[in-house]
Amino acid sequence: MKTHLLIREQNIPIPLEQAWDFFSSPMNLAKITPAEMNFKVTSPFDPVAKMYEGMIITYKITPLLGIKMNWMTEITHIKAHEYFVDEQRFGPYAMWHHEHHFKEIKGGVQMTDILNYAIPYGPIGTLANSLLVKKQVEKIFSYREKVIVEMFGIFGS
Repeated sequence: MKTHLLIREQNIPIPLEQAWDFFSSPMNLAKITPAEMNFKVTSPFDPVAKMYEGMIITYKITPLLGIKMNWMTEITHIKAHEYFVDEQRFGPYAMWHHEHHFKEIKGGVQMTDILNYAIPYGPIGTLANSLLVKKQVEKIFSYREKVIVEMFGIFGS
């Protein structure tokens, strides 16, 4: 199984506490996901509940070609105000390991996403990644960056 790596870094002009509170809430994921993905959190939990290790989050998404899917991730590691990790338990990927890192910097927060993922179906999955999936994942993260600027402002301005 071939794994793929995506690393994205963004500086955000907000305090670390505010960044942590926003990005560690599953209820905010839909706000930073492209509308065409029809991203909906389906887990029955309190929207103000704090994230914890072992937390299971379920979603409905339309990742590619209008195909609706269920997705389940687990929060596997947390160090408050520094990082958290979500891993797919059920969904469209053969493997999904997404690290979210936060570091206080002058004027705000540096947020780093490190995503390792794999596509099922062997060589067909590798081809699908080259033709569709990689571009879609990059598009999702580019959209997030744009929306984060719209929500929180441009760093350094």
